[in-house]
Amino acid sequence: MHCPCYNNNLDHCQTMVYQALEHEELFSRRCILVNGPVIVGAGPSGLAVGAGLHQQGVPFVILDRADCIASLWQNNTYDRLKLHLPKQFCQLPYLPFPPNFPEYPTKYQFIEYLESYAKKFEISPRFSESVQSAKYDESCGLWRVWTVTGNGEVEYICRWLVVATGENAEKVVPDFEGLGKFEGTVMHACDYRSGEAFEGKRVLVVGCGNSGMEVSLDLCHHNAFPSMVVRSSVHILPREIGGKSTFELATALMKWLPLKMVDKILLVLARCILGNLERYGIKRPSKGPLHLKNTKGKTPVLDIGALQKIKSGKIQIVPGIKKFSSGRVELVNGENLEIDSVILATGYRSNVPSWLKEDGLFSKEGMPVRPFPEGWKGKAGVYAVGFTGRGLSGASFDAIRVAQDIGKIWNQETKQTNHYASFLRSKMQ
Repeated sequence: MHCPCYNNNLDHCQTMVYQALEHEELFSRRCILVNGPVIVGAGPSGLAVGAGLHQQGVPFVILDRADCIASLWQNNTYDRLKLHLPKQFCQLPYLPFPPNFPEYPTKYQFIEYLESYAKKFEISPRFSESVQSAKYDESCGLWRVWTVTGNGEVEYICRWLVVATGENAEKVVPDFEGLGKFEGTVMHACDYRSGEAFEGKRVLVVGCGNSGMEVSLDLCHHNAFPSMVVRSSVHILPREIGGKSTFELATALMKWLPLKMVDKILLVLARCILGNLERYGIKRPSKGPLHLKNTKGKTPVLDIGALQKIKSGKIQIVPGIKKFSSGRVELVNGENLEIDSVILATGYRSNVPSWLKEDGLFSKEGMPVRPFPEGWKGKAGVYAVGFTGRGLSGASFDAIRVAQDIGKIWNQETKQTNHYASFLRSKMQ
């Protein structure tokens, strides 16, 4: 059965295909009409949308450039990684974590959970299909999505497009002066797996977010000598306060107190537990951690042991970078460090502007123009999931709304078509 949205545009679709044939556009490209939405991205966000659609009987296609689900987790994370928040804040809709999983599952347990999630909801993404372009065709009222595979090009035509590639689709690599002249190892944190290969090495870790802190800690555990660049102010909070998750505590306080007050409480508690960090070269921002998270998407660091290494001197804190040379780095304070390796824990960004031809939902930086919770739906059937700056819980929140919105329209139109078909059959009898 075809969704009635296509019945209204069938003539336009046929005309479009005939025109393409006349111009030989389809001789090397397969054209697939999708009876439902196309979802770009087979990470947690895309899987959550797929599960919601499956629950409502809505067919869909998930496309991903990688060869597996959750490729960021499987291929671009370090071995020691665990979820930073308790599992109840990280589970996807309709399926909790197994009860035997620890409070902070490892990355391997999270991948296992995602694979069981895909199996339960019968989600089978089309892997190794890199989306090159997606554009709304006003002449037929449908989205046209072009992909490249190992067997050539494919064009998908669909009523709805769900952008689920997320905030971390591409690594950010700053352009440091002289980095090309540095003769040691240079890698992004997405390529770092373990500190084993860095034993005895002097390693400069560029970035002091959660990744930079954990990579530095892992290097210490493997007897390396890390120096961590702290260029700007950063909030560091204990992962737990009084045996409770700091995030869980903040969530509970937010139900009763204004955000500004909760920020003050968290900072006082953090000062009592962690001490004054300015003496170690770490300054706190003027705005609170929750304020920055909600307005800038800047996540506070949840300490799991790196601060102890900083206080003991095993992780050195250094200021910003001026330039690199063959075996050293010059810092902005004039100090020179001899180093063997550089690990860039400089974050990720959205890649949406490189392939989505759309005006209104996304900014030129590839993030929703409207802030959470209003940035999930655009015009002409385009949706965004995984761009809230609120982790897996934010992605799940948007995924539920997207699936419900599409499912409502799809099922209403399907019922109308079934009713009309029954009417025609009764007249023919």
